[in-house]
Amino acid sequence: MVQLQHLTAPVDAVVARMRAMDAALPPRDGVAVFNRVYLAVTEEIDRRLDAGEFPDPRAAAALDVRFAERYLAAVDAAAADRRPPACWRPLFQFRRHPGVRPLQFALAGINAHIGHDLALAVVDACRTLDCEPADLEDEFDRVGDLLVSLEERIREDLMPGPDLLQIADPLTHLLGSWSLERARDATWAAARALWVLRDCADVAEEFTERLDAAVGFAGRMLLTPLAD
Repeated sequence: MVQLQHLTAPVDAVVARMRAMDAALPPRDGVAVFNRVYLAVTEEIDRRLDAGEFPDPRAAAALDVRFAERYLAAVDAAAADRRPPACWRPLFQFRRHPGVRPLQFALAGINAHIGHDLALAVVDACRTLDCEPADLEDEFDRVGDLLVSLEERIREDLMPGPDLLQIADPLTHLLGSWSLERARDATWAAARALWVLRDCADVAEEFTERLDAAVGFAGRMLLTPLAD
């Protein structure tokens, strides 16, 4: 029990930070919308760690914390007027735009966090645990499955109803161009490539910058303002 508490303490700290953000941010703020989504994911991972549902809880906790730290670092950078990674900039730039819908904010945050941060978090966790990406594949898949199921619920909860059909039509077409399943597959390939390139600093840096820019471009498209 003591060992489990030691493993989950960093996850608990991440959850506490997200809860504090949830309480402090206006509900309609785009970062707040994503934060609520990600808080639900992290709370569920925390619950499953406490319940002993991960075959390798140490690996699951390490991946979860390294993953969350990437998002929180982007939040801290924006708050300090520093430039966050390119993948996060559209969300921070458009967070108060009245023409962007909550579902767009949620999926743009998921796009940044899965498309860019998760690949780097896998590498971070491998270094922490002194293991290979293949050793984290089960934990990667479990987190990904949780996000996929949550994405379905998000779309149902945040998609405008029939009374807002004039919004629903362009929103449906816009968001239909992005898939969490495809993003997750691409992320695993990127994580493996970054691990292979870990001793080639210049190439790894260029790969990471291009990944960041590509994910940021997709995020900007997801946040296209829609007419009322």
